[in-house]
Amino acid sequence: MNKTYLLASDFDQTLSFNDSGIVLSELIGVTGFPERVAGLSRTNLVQQGGELAYLLRHDPEYRSVRREHLVEVGRRIRLKQNIHRLFGLLERGIEGHEFRPYVISAAPEEVIQSALEGVVPADHIFGTRFEYEATSGEIRSIVRVPAGYGKVAVLDELQARLQISADRVVYVGDGSSDLHVMLHVNRRGGLTIAVSAARHIAQVARRTVLSDNALSVLVPILEDVVGLDAAQVRSFFESHDLAIQEWDRMRTDWLTIRTESPASEIDGGSAEP
Repeated sequence: MNKTYLLASDFDQTLSFNDSGIVLSELIGVTGFPERVAGLSRTNLVQQGGELAYLLRHDPEYRSVRREHLVEVGRRIRLKQNIHRLFGLLERGIEGHEFRPYVISAAPEEVIQSALEGVVPADHIFGTRFEYEATSGEIRSIVRVPAGYGKVAVLDELQARLQISADRVVYVGDGSSDLHVMLHVNRRGGLTIAVSAARHIAQVARRTVLSDNALSVLVPILEDVVGLDAAQVRSFFESHDLAIQEWDRMRTDWLTIRTESPASEIDGGSAEP
């Protein structure tokens, strides 16, 4: 019998190279998006990852955004290489293991659906959802923002619906909005994969993989879930007409060192016997 796994992935800078908010701001001619996000982060006014949703609802310069703008942003998003092949391989299954892939992200749902059209079914995408005014098309309210603990709620809902045990959950993410869900998955025996070397996420994720190619996340899945060794992983890629050209394994130690004794003592100054 095949073992069934739930694989959930973030979107912005996990499956893509771009941040949806930056692309949207360029589209409508608004500047200073990173500064606005940083300001919201300092005030702790919104959950990390939910800044764009807040700006779309409350910032006057973003009130012109309509559904069609979000769809156009999705078309402009630059996806990582081999997104189609990644989800195709996961859906077909790998050596006795079935994977149910979903996307859980604070990016607007219309953006993700547009960007991943033909790759991930719309009902497998959980992004920020808005209600729109019937006449003007303006964003009227925010229905859901899967950021922070919001991602945990969506993941638990999917796990219960699919009847998949907690130790068969794989989560892939890149940033601070993924910390809560990664800690949640780790605590329950699942696998977490970071696609960013940022310290706050790399210290939490069980595995970290850095690559411009979306297929790179298969490496920890093949090793930690399917149980293949390095040679078998290479053979798996070769069997699909792919070659791992470079594969550098390293362990990163993050240190902060503080001097607690006077320099004279460290350099050989007098000390009590």
